[in-house]
Order: sequence, then structure tokens, then C-alpha cells
Amino acid sequence: MINRYFQAEQAEIEQLETKKDDIVRQQEELQEEHGGEEGLLEEVTNDSGKITKANVNERIKKIKNDATFADELKVLKVYLELIDEEAKISKQIKVKAESLDKNVLTKYGGLTQDEIKSLVVDDKWMPTLQQAINSEMDRISQRLTQRIKELAERYEMPLPELTSRVDEWTSRVEVHLKKMGMVW
Repeated sequence: MINRYFQAEQAEIEQLETKKDDIVRQQEELQEEHGGEEGLLEEVTNDSGKITKANVNERIKKIKNDATFADELKVLKVYLELIDEEAKISKQIKVKAESLDKNVLTKYGGLTQDEIKSLVVDDKWMPTLQQAINSEMDRISQRLTQRIKELAERYEMPLPELTSRVDEWTSRVEVHLKKMGMVW
């Protein structure tokens, strides 16, 4: 349903989620770079290893007028901006997702019988069948390849060579049998 009627809205949500992931990655990089013992973010990291907005704000208030903490203040402000940006984007994602859900529910009520058939058959069943067919074809192809390898190994030596080897071994066995005193 979403893929057919609301692709643009879904794309917007995915774009926002990508931005949010990028911000989270930036936060993690800052935390790795400046976290840990004697790091600039050590004072705002709680016991569970998380950095909260409240801790950052509290630390900024403590050190904002002290020039000896200029580097820490700079990193804290950057981290605070990332926290705010993440919250803003999360809220946008939530609002757009709710809007999309409402639009989908509204659209469900207005679908015609032909649209429902098209959604079910064309958008759901056909791709599923196509995937199943492709999987089965891959499985059969792999089985045929394996069988061909087995046959190639089995018939690697040509029949005339096999026959000459059998004759050679037969004559050797006969010589050994004659030496043992067996006559036929």
C-alpha cells in the first residue's frame, strides 16, 4: 500500500532516519574521541556510559565562565547541538510516520475492488511467486551443476583407457596366479 500510493512520504521518513543515524554516529564518534578517563566528556558520562542532555547542560553551567575549560566547553556545545538535532529529527519522524499511518488508513477505506485486486495480486503475490520461482531455479541450477561435476569425475577417464587398464591388470593377475600354481 505504502509502496504504491505513498512512496514520497516513505522516502521523506527514510531520509530523516538517515539523518538521525548520521547524528547518532557523530555523537558516538565524539564520545569515543573525548570520552573515557580524563576525556573532555568524562564529567557528563553517567555510570551506564550514557551522556544525557541534563548532564551536559549542568556541566556547561559550571564551566561556562572558566577559561581553563574552553576546550571542554566547545565539545560540550557541539554534543548538545547534536542531542537537540537528534531530538528534533526524531520528532519529525514521529509526526510524519503518524501522518503516513493516517493516510494509509484513510486510503484503505476508499479502495475499489479493482485496486484491492491489483494490490494483492500485482504488488504482493506476483513478487512472492517470482522470488519463489527464482529460488527454485537457483536450487535446480546448483543441483544440476553438482550432478555434472559428479558425472565429470566419474567419466574422467575414457573407455578405451579403462579397457586397456583392465586388460593390463588382468594379465598381471593371471601371471601371479600361474606363479601360485593355478591353471584354468
